[in-house]
Amino acid sequence: MTGAWTAAASARRTALLVLSGFVIAGLNTGIGYAAAGTRAVAIGTGIVLSLAFVFAVRLLHRAAWLAFLSFLPALFVLVGSVQLAPDLALEQRGVRQEVTVVDAHADGSRHTFALSGATGPLAEPLVYQGSDPGYRIGERLSVLTDPDGELTLQDADRVDSGGKLIALLLGVSGWTLIALLAGWRGHVRRRTGREDTLVI
Repeated sequence: MTGAWTAAASARRTALLVLSGFVIAGLNTGIGYAAAGTRAVAIGTGIVLSLAFVFAVRLLHRAAWLAFLSFLPALFVLVGSVQLAPDLALEQRGVRQEVTVVDAHADGSRHTFALSGATGPLAEPLVYQGSDPGYRIGERLSVLTDPDGELTLQDADRVDSGGKLIALLLGVSGWTLIALLAGWRGHVRRRTGREDTLVI
């Protein structure tokens, strides 16, 4: 990856990086579909593949700031590819129920809420990871449950496959712009003999 490249070589490698961004997003979304009930799998592969893209940007650009910048769209790609499949599956086959929060338990950042529906208590609780779940005992809400038992119960208002798809597309678009900029700047840097740097 050292020495000056021809314009054609730089263009080919830039196009390869752009294509890899689409492949990573598509591959991790496919993994998310295949393992929709276990998001940890898609999260793990998404992190590894995103780091590979960041490293490729660093090699192409010969400077680190664009590689660091590519972490932001990587977050959108990760969120979109991991959550798109379960959200879409719940929207397609999920059963909507009106429930009431009857009990709450917190274990660090993990909040568990017991629910009761029209036919009695639900066997599956509503689980929220974070600092402020926003649910209170006595509150009524709509939830989506998976009749196949593969996906966890979710608040219906927070299931949004369209939003996850937009996040995924925004992430890939960001990666594309960064790849094009990295290819152009990397070509110029090699042509002018500038060495690798962590800054610009």
